[in-house]
Amino acid sequence: MTRHLHTRTTRRRMVAALTVLAFAVPGAAPAVAGEEGTGSPALADGLALTPPMGFNNWNSTHCRAEFNESMVKGIADIFVDKGLKDAGYQYVNLDDCWALPNRDADGKLVPDPVRFPNGIKAIADYAHSKGLKLGIYTSAGTKTCDSAGFPGALGHEYSDARQFADWGVDYLKYDNCNNQGVDARLRYTTMRDALEATGRPIVYSICEWGQNKPWEWAADVGHLWRTTGDISDTWGSMLSILKQNLPLAPHAGPGHWNDPDMLEVGNGGMTDTEYRSHFSMWSVMAAPLLIGSDLRSASPATFEILSNKEVIAVDQDPLGMQGTVVSSGGGRWVVAKEMKDGSRTVALFNESGSPQRIATTAAALGLPDADAYTLRDLWQHRSYNTAGPISATVPAHGTVLVRVAADRRWQQYPPAVELGLDGSTLVQAGTPAALTTTVTDLGRTPARQVSVRLSGPAGWAVKATSPTSAGALSTGRSLRTSWSLTAPQGTPTGSYDLTLKASYRSPTGVRADITLPFSATVVVPPPSGTSGLGDLPWLSAANGYGPVERNTSNGESAAGDGHPITIGGVVYAKGLGVHAESSVEYYTGAACETVTAQVGVDDEKGANGTVAFEVWADDTKVASTGVLTNAMPAQPLTADVTGARLVRLVVTDGGDGIDSDHADWGDAQLSC
Repeated sequence: MTRHLHTRTTRRRMVAALTVLAFAVPGAAPAVAGEEGTGSPALADGLALTPPMGFNNWNSTHCRAEFNESMVKGIADIFVDKGLKDAGYQYVNLDDCWALPNRDADGKLVPDPVRFPNGIKAIADYAHSKGLKLGIYTSAGTKTCDSAGFPGALGHEYSDARQFADWGVDYLKYDNCNNQGVDARLRYTTMRDALEATGRPIVYSICEWGQNKPWEWAADVGHLWRTTGDISDTWGSMLSILKQNLPLAPHAGPGHWNDPDMLEVGNGGMTDTEYRSHFSMWSVMAAPLLIGSDLRSASPATFEILSNKEVIAVDQDPLGMQGTVVSSGGGRWVVAKEMKDGSRTVALFNESGSPQRIATTAAALGLPDADAYTLRDLWQHRSYNTAGPISATVPAHGTVLVRVAADRRWQQYPPAVELGLDGSTLVQAGTPAALTTTVTDLGRTPARQVSVRLSGPAGWAVKATSPTSAGALSTGRSLRTSWSLTAPQGTPTGSYDLTLKASYRSPTGVRADITLPFSATVVVPPPSGTSGLGDLPWLSAANGYGPVERNTSNGESAAGDGHPITIGGVVYAKGLGVHAESSVEYYTGAACETVTAQVGVDDEKGANGTVAFEVWADDTKVASTGVLTNAMPAQPLTADVTGARLVRLVVTDGGDGIDSDHADWGDAQLSC
């Protein structure tokens, strides 16, 4: 069950107690949803041959009263009305709090008559009438995870499975709370046998949070298994889970999937750019796609992301390969997924808070030698040809997702063109800043009648100081344009949107336009002397749980709910309270020399939490602590940042996930 991080700490205490793309390889068989891949599913029952797709209410409703029969039926209606069913979403899944706290006199589970006055079977019948399926939740313990203490299935596996089957349930999420220390493999295998004994096909989702490495033993137990702790609706949480799940690619395949938890797309804690990255990376990882937002109030952008059939086709590819990491230096991730038709889907994923160029090649992806390749942009829904390079300047926290194939029809598409940025996007108000843009032909054919235009906010002076057009660009050649960029005097600090747009024609006269949105940040020089970092404005701040807090601990998920920063019993009046994965970036303008802090895990997490602290000066790591635990006193950290324009304070998860990772930069100071 997805829980807030403080609830997961309690949980641990309790435990201790179909779309085929147009450029498919000629002659290849079409990809058909549900077709068996190259390997037989481990359970050999024909279920979950592609990752399950559907909805789970927990991330958006938790145990609130709005989780009820009307809400669940409404989600089923939206699946049909908004085209989500047609896009492949099948399961409407109930999470915790659907039952009464006590079983009846016969030991049977009792649906909450207020939430579900017509019972669970009526909900299942409704879902089935829409061509959908119903999922349900319980825990492999004496009680479920919610603090109200709903009945778990430990010791009741066969009876509960029989009830689920009789109700028409099609999917079971089986959690790990209150497990009484019973061996995980035994608990989850018992429920597998109980589900099989019902004779009803039920997809079995093992939710033991990756504690016992289920990817090593559960392929013949369940159809999917959680690989991490619970996700929350933050960039840092999503990033940490992504990094934990990526190395597990060899264990995934038809009928047995790594599950990095549900989607947060549309819940409001991330930007649409970040949600597109979330959805892209889950699809490249062949992860289950379980919508976690309340679709009754979802934005058009949320539906656009969730219903992108070209991206969904990557997740649902019947070969069943999870994407693997090709490269990952400097937060520039290249993750490639082999597809059944011989093509490769590649995610160019930018972990960092600034635009970055990310590049690979068709050869590096394992594609055969060819004169050229077809490259399909799965978010822009456009096809191009490439001579082999695959590269893009990717916005901060963004992902470019493309599908590349050795395709004899490549000549019908215009050449792929890359837009690039050279120079800093930091601007001091009233002072001209220099920026250089590039337009590079990646294709086998020339780009003709090339022109480029840069636009900025109203009132900004944007002026080209070198040519903005070229008659033609051959393979690998670039148009470089210099620009002068000035924000008006008095412009407040912050990020401002700019757009770089190039237009060109293919040799056959087809016009193509490509756009690179990016942000320029208005900055002010830091004050002279020594300043507390908790009092200075930052350029950006990303946190694994809740917001970064100034001069208090992280606290919980709400802003301003922290406590005095306390490490090993010592209280610090100033500093930053964060939660891994965390990154806080400051503009120092080459005017500062030193960062100092007392760092460690905050006492508010008891005996839990493992983190590591880093200080980066521009692109260089200049200080780090190694892994710290709550049992350790504050560690002094000093970093030489002389000459750096940017200083970044980073906290990583210590390699074991972000649960309870409240980290403090106690008495953090910057000397300039």
